[in-house]
Amino acid sequence: MHSPSSPIRHLSQALLGLMLLTGNAAHADQLDTILAAKKLRVAIDLAVPPYSMKDDKLKLIGSDVETAQLMARDFGLELEVIPTTLTNRVPYLQTNKADVVVSAFSITPERAKVIDFSVPYAPILVVVGAPKSMKIDSPADLAGKKVIATRGTTNDQELTKVAPPSATITRFDDDATSMTAMVSGQAEVWVTSPMLLQVVNEKNPARNIESKFTLKANLLAVGLRKGETRLKDKIDHWVRENLRNGQLNAIYRKYHHAELPPDILAAGR
Repeated sequence: MHSPSSPIRHLSQALLGLMLLTGNAAHADQLDTILAAKKLRVAIDLAVPPYSMKDDKLKLIGSDVETAQLMARDFGLELEVIPTTLTNRVPYLQTNKADVVVSAFSITPERAKVIDFSVPYAPILVVVGAPKSMKIDSPADLAGKKVIATRGTTNDQELTKVAPPSATITRFDDDATSMTAMVSGQAEVWVTSPMLLQVVNEKNPARNIESKFTLKANLLAVGLRKGETRLKDKIDHWVRENLRNGQLNAIYRKYHHAELPPDILAAGR
């Protein structure tokens, strides 16, 4: 019979300790990490009006900004905004630079292969915008025209699917650069959201840009890493609750001057 101080007993205790540590590591997930840090790191592109932008005092505002602020507050966490670009939203999740993404983030089959999404909290339309004087009624009318889109966005993807071979597509790295091109007259046709076309006209009324037709209606959601089931369940519950109590609709109305559509509101019932 081995004594309590025998090498075998010490080895057994060491193995047991290793198993306990391994088990704890296996059960630690993103939600535990967030709660321990008492901070929610949210990736947001800072220049996608009216989802995110800076006011005349350089304060960050917008519907996605207020959505992120509300989420962090309801979770009892400090909000840390992680500035990103539209093309970096997925990589920032995969490399743990952010816990979640709230940044005009459309649900697409391609993205859903590598990350997870919450239930939708808002819509975004993909429209073709151009000066009122231009006759554009369908993708065929883009033939021979110079068209811009923001690289890596669903706007870019939808345009690429339908653009005639003779259309020249110029892709900018962010909406701010695309906006500058439209405001200054460097570009005539922009595939984007209706609210960004409105901002072009506010900055330069002479452009007289209008939405010609809609390519697609997309649903926006909170993006998070694959397999974070507890975090996804918590965010899904939060979205449904704030659709039900009207908070998310109030934020959307404030910045988009419209109500959330019935199919999104139905998720809160």
